[in-house]
Amino acid sequence: MDGAPEVADRTPTGVAVGKAIRRLLPLLVLLYIINYVDRVNIGFAAASTFNADLGLSAAAYGLGAGLFFIGYFLFEVPSNVILHKVGARLWIARIMITWGLVATSTAFIQGEISFYVVRVLLGIAEAGFFPGIILYLTYWFPRAQRAKIVALFFMAVPLSSVLGSPISALLIQNGAGTLGFAEGWRFMFFVEGIPAVLLGIVVIFLLPSKPRNARWLTTAEATALETTIAAEDAQTVEREVTVREALTNVRVLALSTVYFGVVFGLYVLGFFLPTVIKGFGTQFGVKITLLENGLITAIPYAVATVAMFFWSRHSDARQERAWHVALPAFVGAAGIIGSIYMNSPVLVMVFVTICTVGVFTAIPVFWQLPNAFLTGVGAAAGIALINSFGNLAGFAGPYLTGLLKDLTGSIAPGLWVVAGFMVLSGIIVLALARQNAGNPVLAPAGEPAAHD
Repeated sequence: MDGAPEVADRTPTGVAVGKAIRRLLPLLVLLYIINYVDRVNIGFAAASTFNADLGLSAAAYGLGAGLFFIGYFLFEVPSNVILHKVGARLWIARIMITWGLVATSTAFIQGEISFYVVRVLLGIAEAGFFPGIILYLTYWFPRAQRAKIVALFFMAVPLSSVLGSPISALLIQNGAGTLGFAEGWRFMFFVEGIPAVLLGIVVIFLLPSKPRNARWLTTAEATALETTIAAEDAQTVEREVTVREALTNVRVLALSTVYFGVVFGLYVLGFFLPTVIKGFGTQFGVKITLLENGLITAIPYAVATVAMFFWSRHSDARQERAWHVALPAFVGAAGIIGSIYMNSPVLVMVFVTICTVGVFTAIPVFWQLPNAFLTGVGAAAGIALINSFGNLAGFAGPYLTGLLKDLTGSIAPGLWVVAGFMVLSGIIVLALARQNAGNPVLAPAGEPAAHD
């Protein structure tokens, strides 16, 4: 029963899962925290003197922030297919080391063009990390637990803001003149890129590619876990599709659209929330320091961290996915629209928090939907395509929001667009579930799946 205490599973599979949670998840969460900090710390740079130092308009900043996702989009599928072939250990290490080196180089940009070039290169370097981990988790955890496991992993995103926001603010505030950097934002980029390089080396020694490669599992435990997952795949997925079939699958394309809408909200929050909070001074007469900005930015993410875990656990307990994605998307859209029309900074942050909770509770459950019909190399390609198309919102969101702000003088039109895409995502996922009601993963609530 949902909410009942969980009883420890002492079967070989259960023991293996318990060991994997303890051995793998803390490392994966740490890797993703570093990943997300390096991706969105540009938002804190923009809240300092970054744009003025480089002579960037709001649209130019939005374009540069979003160009990350062009390189990311182009290299996402090839990267994930390579990971499936060569193993997560070597490929995740390669990704981390190269993105860390590029992230540190952001400290040395001199103008608009170098800003654009570094952001594209950072996207190329990071391509394959997130979908690679999503694919990697399918090698280790049975389906009934995956939403909760992905939620635990995805906690790295709000945690990166809870922890990374104040750290980024402090580095910018105190970094000018340190190590020869004239501006604090340069020092921040340099320092925050180094952990990715160091952790990439750690991954080579601590991240086994498959259960059979883990020295901390017995042969019986590794075999039981891999057998359980293979049996689930055989029961749920009709057959393993090729890379080409996965890339042209209508359901994959539909889920790409759904993810685009949800991620639209995620990246607008990441790139523009510090700037919105900075604007409280002009809008409400509230003076906020850069450090206070970082602490306030962390609040919605802290709330979302807790909500995400319990919502994903509820989805696993009910084995229902469609409404557990659609409802948060609708709530997130309502939150982002409500934030536009509030007349106090407290109420604005309440609605921003509602939006953040909606976005973050949808994402871990969403990633259970591709598992309904993809496995093997088809899963590697399909998951990567969904993530790459979805993350084009990381390009469109900042650029469109910045452009509309330049044209209208207000951030409101951009936020209405974001909310519209989030509502569209909810509608599509419900329609997709209804059309595939015979599938045990996609079947919507109240409509039992058909079984042979």
